[in-house]
Amino acid sequence: MTQETPQAPRFDTLPLDAKLLRAVADSGYTAMTPIQAKAIPIVLSGRDVMGAAQTGTGKTAAFSIPLLQRMLKHENSSMSPARHPVRAVVLAPTRELADQVAQNVLAYAKHTQLRVACVFGGVDIKPQAAQLRGGVEVLIATPGRLLDHIEGKNCALHQVEYVVLDEADRMLDIGFLPDLERILSYLPKNRQTLLFSATFSPEIKRLAGSYLQNPELVEVARPNATASTVDQRFYAVGDDAKRALLKQLWREQGQKQAIVFMNSKLGAARLTRALEREGLKASALHGDKSQDERLKTLAAFKAGEVDLLVATDVAGRGLDIAELPLVFNFDVPFNAEDYVHRIGRTGRAGASGVAITFVSPSDSRLVADIEKLIKRKIEPQSVAVEEEGRARRADSRGEPRFERWGEARSVEAAPRRAVPASPRDPFFDRPYEEKEGGEVPAWERAAVKPAVKAGGLSRYIKPKRQVAALFAPPVVVDQPASQENTAG
Repeated sequence: MTQETPQAPRFDTLPLDAKLLRAVADSGYTAMTPIQAKAIPIVLSGRDVMGAAQTGTGKTAAFSIPLLQRMLKHENSSMSPARHPVRAVVLAPTRELADQVAQNVLAYAKHTQLRVACVFGGVDIKPQAAQLRGGVEVLIATPGRLLDHIEGKNCALHQVEYVVLDEADRMLDIGFLPDLERILSYLPKNRQTLLFSATFSPEIKRLAGSYLQNPELVEVARPNATASTVDQRFYAVGDDAKRALLKQLWREQGQKQAIVFMNSKLGAARLTRALEREGLKASALHGDKSQDERLKTLAAFKAGEVDLLVATDVAGRGLDIAELPLVFNFDVPFNAEDYVHRIGRTGRAGASGVAITFVSPSDSRLVADIEKLIKRKIEPQSVAVEEEGRARRADSRGEPRFERWGEARSVEAAPRRAVPASPRDPFFDRPYEEKEGGEVPAWERAAVKPAVKAGGLSRYIKPKRQVAALFAPPVVVDQPASQENTAG
């Protein structure tokens, strides 16, 4: 007897306006994900929510669709900015995540008259200020840039009814807690607050206890769990062989698009230059690039113009690339929770993906932290790494092509070509021999000292050394006396 799999609930079963249902259908969504099915009815009821789910499971739609539904009562076609005050604020930790959330909200609200704006740092503030002064209902922002607009009197938050803290754990990790507290102090106390994150830490729970009122906890999986659709692989490799293994595995996976995560901006830039020199279509994404460069890089990657996107953790959240099949962890992340977000870039919305992590001998502590977080034993596999330079030499000398990390190299070096030795004079190899009856060396010669007469100088007083004078002593010439002296 076969057991039928229960079908996921559909969006059209929710009490949503026809405008929102049409926008959801235009986005290609019919059935809800587990986090959406649990969170949307609670948000529609007006309660505070703490939502926990793996990244890539649709948390943005879980809070944006019900908030738009509740804000439809305020939509109007007036051109007056006063008729379009800020009703909802969505805070995101990174610019990329803020931009991604704004694109989703704009897609869901395109058939309504609600205005949506997104503000973040790294770009000119004047166009953002002009848009805010024109009136918006939904404001998506990073904390720092939102404070700039508040201090510049570009927006007022006294009519905010809904607040969303997206990826709140990341905001705490990068030091946004003081900014969050300042922003929340500007908001009315009578509001609905939603907190969504892929991971929950004790600090997040304390934050929720301070700013949420009797929240409803929504969890569709155990906290800090990774998506089951992601095939996680770990390979033991030395630091010097990582780049060769990256190219080797990338080719074995069919040269599909992939994100390569690194821990440092300098390392990402260097790896990108090395891959470009080898003819690969690679591009870097890190915090040292301007926002315009980062947006162009993302656009090129999404358009398929870039195969390998070498990025730091700024790309760990907020990148929603359709059917991204492959993610590389070139470096094991320092923070174990970042591992969950990195591999969450693949295997999104039910699709399958592969996450490959390179483990060097110095990463044992970091791997242990990941094991503790995801509650899974990690055993890095040994892999044969093909080094292109050694492979070319192997063709000419018949040496083995492969070697394993941690094993001593068994390949013997080719004999070097013998170089003829230069002729040597045996005279210079003999020790010094003093000749009998020969001339006394100059440094051993001693001047014959005259005998000291009786009553003369003591024998303990050494005579003055005679040295050659560079100039002759001055000659004194006797001049005749003047006439005055003579007359006198």
